[in-house]
Amino acid sequence: MLLGLGLFAADACSTLPRSGPYRSDLVADQNGQARPFAAAEITPPVVNVLAEVKPPSFAGAFGDYRPPRQQRIGVGDSVQITLWEAGPGGLFSAPVVDRLSPGSRSATIPDQVVARDLAITVPFAGRIVVAGRTPPEVEAIIVERLSGKAIDPQALVTVTRNVSNTVTVIGEVGGGRRVPLNVGGDRLLEVLAEAGGTRGATYDIAVVLARGSRIVRVPLQAVLDDPHEDVFMQPADVVTLVRDPQTFTASGATGRNALVPFETPKLSLDEALAKAGGVLDDRGDPDGVFVIRYEPEAVVQALPDLRLSGVPAGPTPVVYHLQLRDPNAMFLARRFAMRDKDILYVSNAPVSDLQKVLSLFNLLVSPVVSGAYVNTLVK
Repeated sequence: MLLGLGLFAADACSTLPRSGPYRSDLVADQNGQARPFAAAEITPPVVNVLAEVKPPSFAGAFGDYRPPRQQRIGVGDSVQITLWEAGPGGLFSAPVVDRLSPGSRSATIPDQVVARDLAITVPFAGRIVVAGRTPPEVEAIIVERLSGKAIDPQALVTVTRNVSNTVTVIGEVGGGRRVPLNVGGDRLLEVLAEAGGTRGATYDIAVVLARGSRIVRVPLQAVLDDPHEDVFMQPADVVTLVRDPQTFTASGATGRNALVPFETPKLSLDEALAKAGGVLDDRGDPDGVFVIRYEPEAVVQALPDLRLSGVPAGPTPVVYHLQLRDPNAMFLARRFAMRDKDILYVSNAPVSDLQKVLSLFNLLVSPVVSGAYVNTLVK
């Protein structure tokens, strides 16, 4: 009878449904066989290495750009030109003083849009290339062209509509639009404020900055936390605010198997366990708490005591293991930072499967015992 029960239990344990692998499947070496993932214990040295991992950064990707002292005129900008002469009877002298005119010896040329040939037209000076030049540089060219034609000419060039020196802001903002850049320069948060601010919680928003052919994505909260990430904008930058809540997947012997949002800028492992409902007392293995994620090659090389065998090159799947029965594990869990799209997995305790087997055995045997008992009563 005992032998039959043992064989039944061994066979049942291998066929019973379960939520995932046992702790031994993820931690212990599988008879020397190569595994498609790396394994690391959550220890103080490992936590220290992970704390040094630098997330995506605007400052790191684009450097400390500083705006030029003078903005340059670009194609599509609207330019207004006012011309003066030193004496009457010249090219731009007016017979009657107009109260709206800068003076009787002046003329204002209406706004002109800089064409695709990079130029505008100035009377008696001809076609002048202005794109790529500053207003003072254009003023000097106009004065040179009018010398000998006008009486000691002077010029003032004003950009009335700045299109080329703008940043496009779209996405989860109060009002997506082109934001003109000031001569003194505008930082990212200033441009976002000018566009109406965000339409969601800051910890759920990611900022995507496209500059030329390079695109970098950084959480908005990181920009708020670090002044270095509030970089100066460049003309033609495109800023997109994307609603991208940070989440982790809780699975296994936890109180809540679900996709769980961070709902905070940062989340530690102990907080993630709490959000997931903790380790179930009736079937969870306290020594079988795992965090599964992909790590870049540089991080993998820096991790101490990493069990790495048969893992292909490139981003490496890493399984981090925490033993909650160790009192120090609570402090390590507080220092271990969760990342977006991590998997938090708690394995079943081996005894939980034995309980399932005994329950199944009791379910099968109970009718037989009950029938035998009833049969004895009948006799």
